[in-house]
Amino acid sequence: MMQTSDAEREAADRLLGQVEEALGAPVAPPWVAAFRETPRTAFLPDRVWVGDGLEEISRRADPKAWLEAAYADGPVVTQVNDGRAVEAGEELWPSCSASAPSVVFRMLGLLDVQDGQRICEVGTGTGWNAALLARRVGADRVTTIEVDPGLSEEARVRLARAGVAPRVVCGDGAEGDAAGAPYDRWESTCSVRRVPSAWLEQTRPGGVIVTPWDSAWFTYGLLRLVVGEDGDACGRFLPYSAFMGRREERTDLRIYRDVVRDEHVPAESRTDLSPWSVAGDGQWDIRFTLGLLLPDLWSTWHHDPDVDGVKVRLWVASTDAASWAAVDWDGTSDEMFTVWQHGAGGRRVWDEVESAYRWWVSNRSPGPDRYGMSLAAGGRRTVWLDRPGNPVPASRAWPPAKR
Repeated sequence: MMQTSDAEREAADRLLGQVEEALGAPVAPPWVAAFRETPRTAFLPDRVWVGDGLEEISRRADPKAWLEAAYADGPVVTQVNDGRAVEAGEELWPSCSASAPSVVFRMLGLLDVQDGQRICEVGTGTGWNAALLARRVGADRVTTIEVDPGLSEEARVRLARAGVAPRVVCGDGAEGDAAGAPYDRWESTCSVRRVPSAWLEQTRPGGVIVTPWDSAWFTYGLLRLVVGEDGDACGRFLPYSAFMGRREERTDLRIYRDVVRDEHVPAESRTDLSPWSVAGDGQWDIRFTLGLLLPDLWSTWHHDPDVDGVKVRLWVASTDAASWAAVDWDGTSDEMFTVWQHGAGGRRVWDEVESAYRWWVSNRSPGPDRYGMSLAAGGRRTVWLDRPGNPVPASRAWPPAKR
């Protein structure tokens, strides 16, 4: 066991209590043992960032605050801007983090790890989760994959110092690990928009895949799949957590740089659907639903645009940058909103959002736990509501919104 101070042991005890409170149940004894043997501080860099404002905390400058961040039940950002040197005035954005411990143990519980199983983790990050897995089943039964060479090497060093050395692979997690396959369990610590076929192909029948879910519209939810004898997989979503997405699946689009053009002539209409109803804070269930039903749409808010009579504008656009809509609030009326739409081939993306919203309401406003997914070994996927065999409608099949 690694040596820790009294202050750190007390902080770890408090954290374990917070985790169990968040889970609503005790952490299973094997994971408690792994937690005790694997101090989180051994896997965090000396400089971290916390909160929405990405407040920087240095271990050297403020060791007390750094220790508090390490043993708080919250995420800790461990890399910004993909590890590049940040220039003065440049905006910071998180590119790697240590997940909230309650989320870590929730996912480990969903993984249902048993003695003797072989596990592949996608997204090594700091290495702490890989260390917990290695403590649980043995380092020789754990492989962890990290796409970032710097993060991969740093994690390898931390794991070795902690006295636990799972196999660390630097590569694209979507390709899996054919050399070490087949695996009994797959756990991704980055969110995905599609479950890579390699994960199914490299999993034993009866194996479990647990991954955070992502969409262009909303990053939220977990997906737990069980792989069948035929190589297909089926499982349900769960309403927990938001993770950073795979770097290869980032939506790097800007409205005025990539989408809206001077030559576009949008059609004008009116809607009684508030933009906050589909993209506002707290609207997690509908936002998750829109991410499933309209997987190629994303949105962004524009406050106080330089447009007469417009206080707030919601932009909606397709990920191919071919279609867009702007929904305007004039600052007074909450009953009607002006809509501008332009789309390739006459596509009207706000009409699709309205139709998807009506479908959601007509089905008793489902949250993530009412949805599931079936995946065929060949790559075909079906999203369903409540039960397999009840697929959700495809986005292009929506009827036009009634005016």
